[in-house]
Amino acid sequence: MGVGVSNWRLAQAVSKLGQLGVVSGTALDSVFVRRLADGDLGGHMRRGLEAFPFPDMAKRIWQEYFVHDGKAAGAPYKVLPMHQKRDPRKLVELCMVSNFVEVFLARQGHRNSVGINFLEKVQLPHLASIYGAMLAGVGYVLMGAGIPLHIPGVLDALAMNQTAEYRLAVAGVGQGQSANMDTLMQFDPAEYAEGPLPVLERPKFLAIVSSNTLAATMLRRANGRVDGFVNESPIAGGHNAPPRGKLQLSAAGEPVYGERDRTNIADLRALGVPFWLAGGYGNAEKVREALDQGAAGVQVGTAFAFSRESGLRADLKERLIEQARAGTGQVFTDPLASPTGYPFKVAQLEGTSSAFKIYEARKRVCDLGYLREPYAAGDGEIGYRCSAEPVANYLAKGGKIEETVGRKCLCNTLMANIGLEQKRPDGFVEPALVTVGDDLNAIAQFFAPGQNSYSAADVVENLLSLSSADKAQPAMAALA
Repeated sequence: MGVGVSNWRLAQAVSKLGQLGVVSGTALDSVFVRRLADGDLGGHMRRGLEAFPFPDMAKRIWQEYFVHDGKAAGAPYKVLPMHQKRDPRKLVELCMVSNFVEVFLARQGHRNSVGINFLEKVQLPHLASIYGAMLAGVGYVLMGAGIPLHIPGVLDALAMNQTAEYRLAVAGVGQGQSANMDTLMQFDPAEYAEGPLPVLERPKFLAIVSSNTLAATMLRRANGRVDGFVNESPIAGGHNAPPRGKLQLSAAGEPVYGERDRTNIADLRALGVPFWLAGGYGNAEKVREALDQGAAGVQVGTAFAFSRESGLRADLKERLIEQARAGTGQVFTDPLASPTGYPFKVAQLEGTSSAFKIYEARKRVCDLGYLREPYAAGDGEIGYRCSAEPVANYLAKGGKIEETVGRKCLCNTLMANIGLEQKRPDGFVEPALVTVGDDLNAIAQFFAPGQNSYSAADVVENLLSLSSADKAQPAMAALA
């Protein structure tokens, strides 16, 4: 569900019910800073900061970013430096603290596990973000949108308070550029501790996969233990794995998935590790079907995205709920929208960037930069580019013009989805772009007669309503 939709409130609500609530770890440093700029409504960020084990670090961040009574309504949010291979210390600290706070808050009021989901494509903040989540006692780390072979080893190292290493994927290395370029990122917990390092537990690692081949590759090549898989079909929301083979588009312009893109559940089961099924599993019948096939449970995102606890902006939630209840909601698998090159599920909604006129009206700006691609810039240097940035800038960095067509700034639109949209000096307000699964209209099943909203508990009750599902763990609250 992208950025901040599966927030600490939603994950907490799901985990309280004995399921696995999962917070989105994408862009949490920016989300956290914008919450502080809005005055920390409810005082929750401060509550998390007060629990952070390195108090001087927490104090520095509070003093720099908190705005008493919130910034002026029309004022822009402060923009953080964009991540790079070697981040300045203050940005590393912010990643640690923001991830800690989100997980800490999600764990309050119960003793059950909480997970955090990251995108492999957003590599630059990984090490500090994971360590911050581990300081808060996160129970599961989940990762997709790529092949996260090195995350298990990162978890092993951080659990022992040792230096964690992660090799950055850099475009162009080995293609006329030195294969020996320094692409190694490192994080040493001892550099940031204030006193003795805390004892940490290694969270379980679940790789989000889309094929038997990828699951088998993870088990064979990962540099540490893979504890399970979430197998996502192409109808799941957020980023989808590209179809295998040459890309073909339907008459509507959506990627065509074929037999090669279907997972053989028997082969997945034969790998001998727990797995969850995702994409269209948001009802009790599909939960029972998954369990009968040997799954540990299912991953559900879209149903929870429209619950009262989710972070999705109220007006967007209400309009899409209205469509879903009328059976008119439409979701388009856009092969171009994401700068990652992965297909991206987009709810069709006027006033958002799903409408061409809104997309066209936006001046290209890249100031968050989470989806930038590291590339070999020459002379051993690493540069950063995004196919949704100003076209001239992208071309100057060696990008191709065809790679810019239809690209949308997901970083800014996803922040707008949760009410943290940027206001530009010329008065332009960043538009939203909502991602959900193909089963958007199926959320109508969760409304009680006469009710215009539903809770996360209503979703869980519905999913567990068939007797064979009483041992399931179906409710992973949001995986983008």
